Amino acid sequence: MDFSSLNLSNELQEAVSFMGFTKTTPIQEFAIPVIMKGRDLIASAQTGTGKTAAFVLPLLDMINKDNTHKKVKALIVVPTRELALQIDRDIQGISYFLPVTSLPVYGGGDGSEWTQERKALTEGVDIVIATPGKLLAHIKLGYVDFSRLQYYILDEADKMLDMGFYDDIMRITNQLPKKRQTMMFSATMPPKIKQMAQQLLNNPEEININLSKPAEGVLQAAYPVHDKDKIRLISHLLKDKLDYKRILIFTATKVQVNEIVRSLNKMGMNAHGISSDFAQSERQDILNRFKAARIRILVATDVLSRGIDIKNIDIIINYEVPRDAEDYVHRVGRTARAEQSGIALTLVNPTQMGDFEKIEKLIEQTVRKQKLPFAPDKTPAWNVTQKHRHHGKPRNKSFHHKKKNSRRK
Repeated sequence: MDFSSLNLSNELQEAVSFMGFTKTTPIQEFAIPVIMKGRDLIASAQTGTGKTAAFVLPLLDMINKDNTHKKVKALIVVPTRELALQIDRDIQGISYFLPVTSLPVYGGGDGSEWTQERKALTEGVDIVIATPGKLLAHIKLGYVDFSRLQYYILDEADKMLDMGFYDDIMRITNQLPKKRQTMMFSATMPPKIKQMAQQLLNNPEEININLSKPAEGVLQAAYPVHDKDKIRLISHLLKDKLDYKRILIFTATKVQVNEIVRSLNKMGMNAHGISSDFAQSERQDILNRFKAARIRILVATDVLSRGIDIKNIDIIINYEVPRDAEDYVHRVGRTARAEQSGIALTLVNPTQMGDFEKIEKLIEQTVRKQKLPFAPDKTPAWNVTQKHRHHGKPRNKSFHHKKKNSRRK
């Protein structure tokens, strides 16, 4: 579907055209008309499919058409500061020709943002994009004014529940007007998401698109390898790939980030690390340099698996198998965005083969296993013991669009 057929304002059509987008993605095609009709919505779509624009475009259009007061009109709640900043940047870019204002509210800064956030939450800004903890800190002081709020969006709802934000979300929701339009977006649709939707949404439309599958443009492979050989393997895989300008390596812990960076730099590979230990300004500087290809290899914890919007990441390497199978989809979703191609490689030690099989069950495909290029005979045998096997039912890989009856309590 063309964006021109969505009945968006001329200013938004111009902004979308200027950004080079002509055709909608499936989530945009189905979600935008539902939102513009004023319906509550629960929607799931894999990472990298244009989910943010699916709610930002109609939100900007509706606010622009009804700019009657200066109070907060829309609240977007997200799990991480990176995602809050990304969505705010998207809003600023798309709404360049519109009189719509937005502000991200997130923790982890140096405290200088507090006054600006308080002013916005009391005197009014059109759209607030907030992480739960920082927003609740403001709410507890009694000055936050959501009395005129019309739109409530929970983005990456599954991740927020995984991070233990359920109680925070309910506390925030209780501060909002009962009469509002509520939208939930998620990369996955586990039962706990549907249970929360029953509490928050009023007779919502439901959209599920390609649930829990990496984008088609991702070439996936797994390397059975002992931990002691992982750095050597990475070096071997990248040594003749000088045309790869952006390489993203995910690992499990902040300690591992530092160890991997030190090992790669000893080999002259220009690696930098990033984790929640870094100040926000430092993290943003590192991301900007990575985006500009001044940093070639970025090593990160899962803090970046959602909320980073950098195009043309050539290759994703999972140094460790993600603890949660769903996180694999988010990590791999950092490459092959917007119908581009990309490569995702996972380094699997013998104790993680059962965990990797769970990932294959989730994405409904067998990932190709590769022998070690420098010592094929040293490649561990792929052996998944019965106790590690996952017996869950496979997810439905087709997309469907249906109504769901539930009610807001």
